[in-house]
Amino acid sequence: MITSFTKMNKNSRVWIYQSSRKLIDSELKEIENLLSVFLSNWTAHGAKLQTAFEIKYNRFIIIALDELNASATGCSIDSCVHFVQELEKKYEITLLDKMNISFKQGEYISYKSINDFKKLVKNKSVSKKTIVFNNLVVDISDYNDNWEIPAERSWHSRFF
Repeated sequence: MITSFTKMNKNSRVWIYQSSRKLIDSELKEIENLLSVFLSNWTAHGAKLQTAFEIKYNRFIIIALDELNASATGCSIDSCVHFVQELEKKYEITLLDKMNISFKQGEYISYKSINDFKKLVKNKSVSKKTIVFNNLVVDISDYNDNWEIPAERSWHSRFF
């Protein structure tokens, strides 16, 4: 069952998949439709899961799961990962590589490897105040408070 992201329980679990590039409008429309179909049918041991999604900045796919009624299981998480892998193939993007960092440079969102990010830190091209996307947030409350934050308040701070 899909609901509005804003109506989800604040303790709902989240997964964030960052795209290696900005998605174009036609891709976004298709991905939204594919997500709707997948999440409408997403189950754990036959139980329908209460879900929501949003796509931010034409780059981040955020899936939420309210685990109060039914929790994700190994098989249901595997099916979600398989779905995301299919998106990667279809749109020739990377979504599952957690070794890359996205951050803001003005209104532009940059996507770099950790090594390239470290070089930018060394060259002072990014600072502790640079807004980074902390894709390790665990639930909607954490997402709302700690997803888009200065590097000094994130796990990224270790690079400074």
